[in-house]
Amino acid sequence: MDASKFAIGFCGIAILAACSSTAPAPAAPAASPAVASARPAPAPTPFIPPLTLDGYKKSVAERIASVSPDIFVEPLPEMFKSIVVLDITIDREGRLAQVSVRRSNGYQALERKAMDSVRRAAPFVAPAFTVRGRNGTVSFLETFLFRDDGRYQIRSLVAER
Repeated sequence: MDASKFAIGFCGIAILAACSSTAPAPAAPAASPAVASARPAPAPTPFIPPLTLDGYKKSVAERIASVSPDIFVEPLPEMFKSIVVLDITIDREGRLAQVSVRRSNGYQALERKAMDSVRRAAPFVAPAFTVRGRNGTVSFLETFLFRDDGRYQIRSLVAER
């Protein structure tokens, strides 16, 4: 994709995002609690999917972590039991199209745990056109860092040391 098409597409997204937002309502005088509870909830802020592959990878990793009981949040250990790298493909609607092991230490149970975590978290947010390939999918590698107890962290969510 050449730079001018990318710029036009990016401007189009920005314009659509600006059009879909609403101006804040003017401040109303304070009302009694009974009247306040009868007011409708504010409209949700429109969601714009990440426009970069790194941003999209992070949103997928956050989704996986949010549904997995096997995530640990303590500091990373000095040594890992296993490092599993998965090849993940997501279609234009956010459905998991494919997940496979790209690299592993050979612990098949941990490979299955990583792949099952991805499957359980699907569907994901639909990828923006800026990260999709010609066939409409987005493919990337994600690394799962396993401790001795079988719990893991996802590399895209690990803070830089």
